[in-house]
Amino acid sequence: MSGYSDHLSGHVSGSAQGGGTRRADAQRNRERILQAARDLVHEPGELKLNAVAKACGIGQGTLYRHFPTREDLLAEVYRRDVEELVAAAPRLLASHRPLDALAAWFDRVAAYARVKRDVFAAVEAATWRDLAAHSLGPIGEAVELLLAAGRSDGSVRADAEARDVIVLISWLSRLDDAELDARGPRLLSILVDGLRAHRP
Repeated sequence: MSGYSDHLSGHVSGSAQGGGTRRADAQRNRERILQAARDLVHEPGELKLNAVAKACGIGQGTLYRHFPTREDLLAEVYRRDVEELVAAAPRLLASHRPLDALAAWFDRVAAYARVKRDVFAAVEAATWRDLAAHSLGPIGEAVELLLAAGRSDGSVRADAEARDVIVLISWLSRLDDAELDARGPRLLSILVDGLRAHRP
């Protein structure tokens, strides 16, 4: 039986449908693996792939087909967090005033900082350097998008630059969970106030 759709009848062959189901199952497994790894990387001790597989309820073979090594998995966890952080900037601007969008985005930065800290602590130095180098550009562009909107409507000081914000938020990933919980919201609020334009 062919795996191609029958354009005249509108039917799709069983093999094509089966292939689509398998791809959907594989994507769901991948998402479950990434979420489990994201949760478990915060736990004390080294992240074990068998623990990730167990948390997902899948076999280790399935996990290894998606992520052959622990570093592959952790690198993808970090890349996914960066993608979500960057994608949040235009979404927030669509529904918030620029300064409010920036403040809401900083809330997401705090969660990202935990992942960055734990992933970078768990992978080889060469891996985290590569991840950091490739994430800096997209994150800087997201910051600039938010700042530019704020400068445009007069709510963000005219001399604020994306690099300023990157430098100031970089310390978040150096804090442990207790201090990040205790100080993070207040420090980010101070940063927002520092970026606010002073009106005469």
